Amino acid sequence: MAKTAWSGRFSDVPAASFQEFGASLPVDKRLWSDDIAGSIAHAEMLASCGIIGADDGAAIVEGLKQIAADIEADAFTWNIADEDVHMAIEAELTRRIGDAGKKLHTARSRNDQVATDTRLWARRHADVLIRAARALIEAFEAQTQAHGSATLPGYTHLQKAQPVLLATHLGAYVEMLTRDITRFEHARAAADINVLGSAALAGTPHPIDRAATTAALDFAHTSHNTMDGVSDRDFVLDLIYACAVCQMHLSRLCEELILWSTEEFGFVTFADIHATGSSIMPQKKNPDFAELIRGKTGRVYGDLMALLTTMKGLPLAYNKDMQEDKEPLFDAVDTTLASLSVLTEISGALTFNVETMRVAAEGGFMGATAVADYLVAKGMPFRDAHEIVGRLVRTCEEQGRTLQELSAAEYQAICDLFDADIVEIVAIENIVAKHA
Repeated sequence: MAKTAWSGRFSDVPAASFQEFGASLPVDKRLWSDDIAGSIAHAEMLASCGIIGADDGAAIVEGLKQIAADIEADAFTWNIADEDVHMAIEAELTRRIGDAGKKLHTARSRNDQVATDTRLWARRHADVLIRAARALIEAFEAQTQAHGSATLPGYTHLQKAQPVLLATHLGAYVEMLTRDITRFEHARAAADINVLGSAALAGTPHPIDRAATTAALDFAHTSHNTMDGVSDRDFVLDLIYACAVCQMHLSRLCEELILWSTEEFGFVTFADIHATGSSIMPQKKNPDFAELIRGKTGRVYGDLMALLTTMKGLPLAYNKDMQEDKEPLFDAVDTTLASLSVLTEISGALTFNVETMRVAAEGGFMGATAVADYLVAKGMPFRDAHEIVGRLVRTCEEQGRTLQELSAAEYQAICDLFDADIVEIVAIENIVAKHA
């Protein structure tokens, strides 16, 4: 019979098809650096507490470092029979250093081992996501500095509403990304807890030093409840949720850029390197990469729902179902990082068609609210002002004119509260300046 980590209890091993079905190695081998870091901290702690000999501890640490170097150099052979990243590394360690390698798993379980690995991975990648979000904010800020005084229509219900500055519009996405960073920071803090020492679920009778592994792995806190330590995946959900909300924000931005790049809007032009053509229509310039970011958002939502569904019916403590946390975590983080990176490049190279935006801002009677506010400042109740300006807009529509094209006399013919200054008040630039 093939040797397994539990072969003493069993008279046979699962069939090859079952081993393949149950193996997580193709997915969780991405945790190798975290697994080795956790194992080194664990081995050093075991040796310092006298649970294993100092020589064995040193051999384990050196062996793990050599394995890490081999994996880094792509000189390590992963064997699906090892089932997961933990057993693959431990099995290779034992092959290299002999019986000392068998002592590494003293006072721990794969349950607290994988939870620790995943926390290390999530914490590190939360930092990467934070940096990526900040880079996109910087791209927006650069565009704001270059074109921030430009005026464009602001919309509600996708209908022209009031004129706004481009700086205000882009600034809204800066606010969204700033909140995203806060969510990533929260997810990082949720992951920043050492659960080594929880073992399978009930802790260990060995005299371990949990504070030592907490310090060695630079965790902010040490967990209190061993059963929660091995069964908690809230920190994974927190990070995927933060990715889902961030991806939603990116999708909203891409939707606007896609609309703005159409001939009907013409507010923005994508750089050629950030667009594609058509296989049949020579004139086309398609915003494919922005569309992909929009499309990938549903995928990240799916990652969140997948893990929520996996976790919803699990009794304490660890269950094999929880092996299914890695794929949605990796996919959500990978997708969001890629989307942030691509959108940062796109945003930095966008050409804003300032004159087109300004002309568009003069249509749609977007000075109507300013005219109503003008009458309110003269003492008229707002509802009365709203009705008068509504009639004024209807008259302009019938005549094919804009509010800016009316003379002071024409305003005064509608209401004697209008003075000659209404012509200046209704100018788009003045409306924006007053609201800025």
